[in-house]
Amino acid sequence: MALGNSDAYVNIAGGIRMNEPAIDLGIVMALVSSYRNRPIDEKTIVFGEVGLSGEVRAVNMPEQRVAEAKKLGFETCILPEVSLKMVRGISGIKLVGVKTIGDAVNTI
Repeated sequence: MALGNSDAYVNIAGGIRMNEPAIDLGIVMALVSSYRNRPIDEKTIVFGEVGLSGEVRAVNMPEQRVAEAKKLGFETCILPEVSLKMVRGISGIKLVGVKTIGDAVNTI
């Protein structure tokens, strides 16, 4: 995507640390959603660290993140594919594992 001529502003709600790598994929997906003018379903949560080549890396405590998302009413969770084996025991929320940003974009 050609974002070189675009300005992007990210507003971080209080309580979230900017050095939390799990927020990377969520920010990327928000930028893609805005650029393409296609909203992400409000019942979808996204987390994962993004590398410079676009790979989606695992983050700490995926089980707790998915369990909390389920409690908060989220129905779909897009997360690093390598984390799927750790959260397989959690039911009641659709889990979508992704390896790259491209995979994540294709899910929305």
